[in-house]
Amino acid sequence: MSTKMIATDLDWTLLRSDSTISDYTLSVLRKCRARGIKIVPATARSGISELPELFDLIDGVVSSNGAAVYDGNKLIFGRDMTMVNMRDLIVAATDAGVKIIVEGSVGSFYASFKTEDSWVNQWVHTCETVDFGVLDTSLRYVFAIADTAEETEATERVLSELLPHDLCLQGRADGRLMVFTHKAAIKSKGLAVLAERWEIDRVEIIAFGDDTIDIDLLEYCGIGVAVENALDEVKNAADHICESNDNDGVAKWLEQHVLTR
Repeated sequence: MSTKMIATDLDWTLLRSDSTISDYTLSVLRKCRARGIKIVPATARSGISELPELFDLIDGVVSSNGAAVYDGNKLIFGRDMTMVNMRDLIVAATDAGVKIIVEGSVGSFYASFKTEDSWVNQWVHTCETVDFGVLDTSLRYVFAIADTAEETEATERVLSELLPHDLCLQGRADGRLMVFTHKAAIKSKGLAVLAERWEIDRVEIIAFGDDTIDIDLLEYCGIGVAVENALDEVKNAADHICESNDNDGVAKWLEQHVLTR
């Protein structure tokens, strides 16, 4: 069956480790799109405004891990969280000893604890310690943080009792960073919205990823490809493994397996 859509994670997958994209990769995406194949970033980012070079190469975006789906510039699906509807949960979690960080506007982080001595200081360089009971901010992400495996287990136990039926946790990397999300907000479900809208069968989609939050995406699509730098569990879930993100793995795989057909 022919390929009609390419869905790809961005960070550590399509993008190089310095968050740039090579001219070679851009040229391959252009060639795919010239064949009528739709290009869809499926990303944890809330958008791709930081990547203007992709603007003219995409047909839609699955952003915020599936919490928002765009057909072109039109929002067609949304499961965003707000401080109003998350405040009680966040306060209850912090009262129970869970370490919480929220991202408001891009690059604005707030925490229930001092982050200077935590590993997250490598990721969030500027983070204001606040009282979530009174914090008034927009809300992009809510994270639960653990410094050890034992803290991760304790955090999951506490949150399993606090989470409402429509929310869940998604782990990243080694499990120390967990993100709150709506159960309907996962990459595969967001992509399914676009596939139905564009009348594309899932077997006609190729997906690329590197992290645990990409596994459902790789398993949903007809072909799932993990980059060489992906976590082992992602590679195990994939149908194929391509070269690393720093070696244009996505583009090389597409050139070999799609453009040569």
